[in-house]
Amino acid sequence: MELIKSIGKGSLTLSDGTVITLVTYVLNVKETGFSPYGGVNFVVESITGITIERIPEELKEKVKDKTIPNGVPQDGWEIIDIKDQKPAIVELETESSKGKFMVRAETEAVMASRNLNYRTPSNEPWYSVLSINKVSWRPLK
Repeated sequence: MELIKSIGKGSLTLSDGTVITLVTYVLNVKETGFSPYGGVNFVVESITGITIERIPEELKEKVKDKTIPNGVPQDGWEIIDIKDQKPAIVELETESSKGKFMVRAETEAVMASRNLNYRTPSNEPWYSVLSINKVSWRPLK
């Protein structure tokens, strides 16, 4: 059984001025044998979601008359630079065959893309963020 100790929202600032919030949720922590890091190995299953925190008005204006697609658009995507970011961090306490451990999942965005050919139901451009999880753990005394 896991006990969540902290959930931190992350944030991204994109080169077009959009600010995106990034949140990671840990769904499951599984012990999967031995490792030299405390004598136990963990696999962390998680999901990450994004939401638009702030978007320049001129970008909203560009998509205001666009259609809302049925599903994820297949055309019109452009890669956009991530100018600044703060990772989303989740820490939780879990039991293992070697005792209690603090498990940490740190989610970092590695790519972002936007689509100005369509709008979301919130009347914003579509954004997608590719992220990775860096997982670590340490025994608790």
